[in-house]
Amino acid sequence: MSVIGPVVVTGASSGIGRACVERLAKAGVRTFPTVRKEADALSLTEAFGALVEPVLADVTDAASLARAAAEIEARLAGSRLGGLVNNAGVALPGPALSQPLDEIQRVIDTNLVGAMRAVQAFGPLLGAVPGAAGPKGRIVNITSVSGKFGYPFTAAYAASKHGLEGYSESLRRELMLTGVDVIVVGPGAVKTPIWDKGAAVDRSRYEGTGWAAPLARLEESLAAMDEEGLEASVVADVVLEALTAARPKPRYAPVPQPLVNWWLPRLLPKRLIDRVIADRLGLRPAAASG
Repeated sequence: MSVIGPVVVTGASSGIGRACVERLAKAGVRTFPTVRKEADALSLTEAFGALVEPVLADVTDAASLARAAAEIEARLAGSRLGGLVNNAGVALPGPALSQPLDEIQRVIDTNLVGAMRAVQAFGPLLGAVPGAAGPKGRIVNITSVSGKFGYPFTAAYAASKHGLEGYSESLRRELMLTGVDVIVVGPGAVKTPIWDKGAAVDRSRYEGTGWAAPLARLEESLAAMDEEGLEASVVADVVLEALTAARPKPRYAPVPQPLVNWWLPRLLPKRLIDRVIADRLGLRPAAASG
């Protein structure tokens, strides 16, 4: 495992982001976690020590990212970032035909456009500039199994993660000119609060639409998956490997029970998977009365 320069981790207040900060600090790597609240910044430094230097920033606000980049550049004092981990994300389930557009926009703006903003803000500090001399950092984008597989009622989340997968592939090939690598880490179910936070959304708006009962079943399924999911520390280990391996894979897929949760859904016919999901969630049309 090679030694790397300082790493920015977005969305580091909880879950995978916080686990990444902890893992990097244990490996002796200086980190700049981005959080939105002073209390979260204090929690990180108290928990993980002097190598952790939180910065206030919101990935949905380009100006705050620009300020964070300027602050980090000053702290670097002429040295380079070793990595950027784009982790900030939100999940708000709902039926695609009637989910409020502001919720859909929030998911895509955070998960996809937020990563794009962060790349533009911190890319120069990684050496992602044509002709720039010196060491080059890496970009690790946290996607999801949902970046390859769309579950019902997660259309906004799946769209954001599919988009981040495509963006990462294009960016990786584009940045070959600069020597900065781009790696995707797409976990399966992880024990994080991301879906619990989405549970705060008002579901009463879907009562009487036909979507309410299948949506409730999906949320029960997601809660069960999270209970059986990977520890966030497992994903953090993979992120560290992506940042430090001499020859990193372009994509890592840490998934619990990979045969069932990764390989079979990708290899079996999509219509067969559709039928399995429809039976599980109650997505069959009601029989016509005659």
